[in-house]
Order: sequence, then C-alpha cells, then structure tokens
Amino acid sequence: MLIKPNPNGTDRPFASEITPREVFESRRQFIQQLALGTISGGALLEMATRQAFAQSATAQKLVAKPNSAYVVVDKPTAYKDATSYNNFYEFGTDKADPAKYAGTLKPSPWTVSIEGEINKPQVLDLDGLRKLAPLEERIYRLRCVEGWSMVIPWIGYSLSALIRKVEPNGNAKYIEFTSLADKRQMPGLGSPVLDWPYVEGLRLDEAMHPLALLGLGMYGEVLPNQNGAPVRVVVPWKYGFKSAKSIVKIRFTRDQPKTAWNQAAAAEYGFYSNVNPQVDHPRWSQASERRIGEDSFFTRKRKTLMFNGYAEVASLYTGMDLQKFF
Repeated sequence: MLIKPNPNGTDRPFASEITPREVFESRRQFIQQLALGTISGGALLEMATRQAFAQSATAQKLVAKPNSAYVVVDKPTAYKDATSYNNFYEFGTDKADPAKYAGTLKPSPWTVSIEGEINKPQVLDLDGLRKLAPLEERIYRLRCVEGWSMVIPWIGYSLSALIRKVEPNGNAKYIEFTSLADKRQMPGLGSPVLDWPYVEGLRLDEAMHPLALLGLGMYGEVLPNQNGAPVRVVVPWKYGFKSAKSIVKIRFTRDQPKTAWNQAAAAEYGFYSNVNPQVDHPRWSQASERRIGEDSFFTRKRKTLMFNGYAEVASLYTGMDLQKFF
C-alpha cells in the first residue's frame, strides 16, 4: 500500500483525514441507540440524513495553490476547534449548535444570484463559482466581536474577480450578501433573535480590496456546513459577523444595505465593524482577545490589533472618524 507522506515531514495525518470528534461521537451514540431499540423509524431517517450531509460536507477535497502573499505567522487553529466552535445562528445560538445541527443543510446543488446595479446579471452554480478564478489557499486571522479569534487556512479567491466579471455600473456603491433562509434546513430560523434572512454588506471599494475573499473551502476541503457551506465571504479585517455564510444572493446597490446585526442593535454593531481595539462593544472591551485552542489557565489573552493586523486596508478609511463609523 502506498502511503502518502505529510508535506510537513511528520507522521501525523492531514487535518482533512481526521474524523471530526462530533461526527465520531454522534455516530457512536447512534449505534448505541439503535442497539437498544430507542430510535423510531422517522428519527432513524432524520439522523441518517443529517449525518450523510454533515459528512459529505467535510469529506470532499478542494485543491488550491498556497498564496504566500496571504499568510500570517500565527499557528493555524486546529481543524476540530474551527469546526466545532462557531457562530451560525441559523442553526442555534450556542457555539456548539452549528456542528450539531448543520447536517440538515444541503450544500449541493446550489446557485448564487448576482443582480442589481451591474451590466451582467447572472446566476452561477458551484462549478461556475469554482472555475471563475484560480483557487488559492490563504491563511487569515478571524476575529469575532465577542472577543475570540482563530487562524484558518481558507480556500477561495479575491472577491474582486467576481465583481469584475459582472461589471458594476456607475450607480453601484455597495454590495449586499444574502444568506439562505430555509426553515426545513435551518432549525435556528425559528428564533426571533434576528430578522431573517441574514444580510450583510460592504462598501464596493472594500469588496474590491484583494484581501476580501470569496470562500469556497478551508483546510484543504470544501466548507463544512457549520462554517458556511458551500460559499461565503471572508473579510479578515472586520469582525466575523461581517463575513456572510451560505450565500444565495449578491446584490449591487446604490444605498448602504440594511444589515442583520446593525438592524437588530445599531448601537452595538456598526455597519463597518472594523476590528478596532479602541472602540469597545457597549458590553465588553475589544482591547484583547482569546485565541481558540489556547485555553490553558496560564495563557494570557492576546492584544487586539487594529484592523486585525491587516494595516494595508487603512487607506480605505482615510479621513473617516472610525469612532463614529464603527
């Protein structure tokens, strides 16, 4: 048998070859319940369907060329942590809920409608999205507004490639992203915490910045359901909620989009939401952060960096009061 060596020169398996703990444990629980005869026929079908989708979303490899221009020196977050500690309220508000319940999401087939103030409106399926530009692996920091952070090897390409393809007209000032809202697939939509569907947005020049990524995978695989399968955006200099997941519509607009969290609590979640240690959330400081996976009692919190350490975006905000436009 030919054993493929790990390119890092170790005998450790690739992260993509490790069964996530939550999948292993749910499978073991399923077998135990089946043996005891405690699962009804309907529940059996639901569990099998949920596990099938959860596993299919994590098993498919996605080949991408590493881009050394977009690599941070920080150690990447472990795959099991990045896929089990998530914000995705369509599947529940607890950090463990997306990994538990996102198996009901059907990431294929999938289409994204691109419309609004553009010369070439169109609908792209996953194959079209993946072929639109060469896929790259980029290692980005991700900072959550709640005070935690991760470092993730994303797969995708600059969002600007898609923007150029659809040719925004002179009226396009902003770009709006709408996530899927299907109660059959997303049990969290029954919660009144937000007005669904989830909507986020960027100023057009922000979306055109090379750092803004159209994300199609992570850790050498397609996106897991709980991380926003099958397509999301990644805006690394902004708090994580700005990076819309499971996108079904991209619309170019004249006016600033009415985004989900800004609509729900404007005093807490500004439209720009750039990572800024000098602007605290009304209920907590943003001056430091906890890196997921560094959970030792003796581990100090990290100092939060302006723009999450991506100083190259500062020119986008020349002359703006970032205390007011937070």
